[in-house]
Amino acid sequence: MNIRIITENGEIKMKKLIKTLTIILAFTMLLAMASACAKKEVLTMATNAEFPPYEFYQGGKIVGIDAEIAAAIAKKIGMELSIEDIEFDSVIPSVETGKYSMAMAGLTVTDVRKEQVNFTTSYATGVQVIIVPEGSPITSVDDLFEDGASHRIGVQLATTGDLYSTWDLEDEGLATIERYPKGADAVMALKTGKVDCVIIDNEPAKVFVSQNPGLKILDTEFAVEDYAIAVNKNNTELFTKIDNALRELIANGTVKSIVDKYIKVD
Repeated sequence: MNIRIITENGEIKMKKLIKTLTIILAFTMLLAMASACAKKEVLTMATNAEFPPYEFYQGGKIVGIDAEIAAAIAKKIGMELSIEDIEFDSVIPSVETGKYSMAMAGLTVTDVRKEQVNFTTSYATGVQVIIVPEGSPITSVDDLFEDGASHRIGVQLATTGDLYSTWDLEDEGLATIERYPKGADAVMALKTGKVDCVIIDNEPAKVFVSQNPGLKILDTEFAVEDYAIAVNKNNTELFTKIDNALRELIANGTVKSIVDKYIKVD
């Protein structure tokens, strides 16, 4: 009699143990599933962090207008942002081939680029300006287009400053274009007399001139352009998500507040 009672108690304890282990296993599986669901898809962004205030390094981290707008977009569409700093002339091709999800690098919308990638709604307007030394004979953009003009112009490779000056000046026999990997390299060439002027976006131009006494920006603009985000043509679902998020951020004032943070109205 006593032996049977002990056996029954033992069976009861075993059943309780199995039940407890089953509950623990189920709970563990739920945690694993929750963890898998919580892991966000990565939104990879190609840029060239040599273009202040749109993208530049601060304390070893890429910051700027494009970086903050990208972070806001990633948050809105539930993805984790990863920014990769690459050569500017590789930015569009890297998105075209699908290596990166999108590109933001102060990218101007042009017909040539639209053949390679899809562009979102424009989020900013850029202005190409001309940097010259104090006392330069080049006093306005018109001087670059005079009959017989033969200036050496420094640009950053594959930027719209490069494209526009090539199409409008070099192809017309009015200038020789010297291309550099970085805008800062073109400015250094100007300081050392290797080029007569530099054509570059207005915002980084302000930074370069402030850092290099003896240089100035001409009052006349070389070109006005729209900046947008580049996305692979085949990834229409991601493009729609990014473009819709950008439109919402423009509508609610987020984009303007980010731009105003970095670009002060004179």
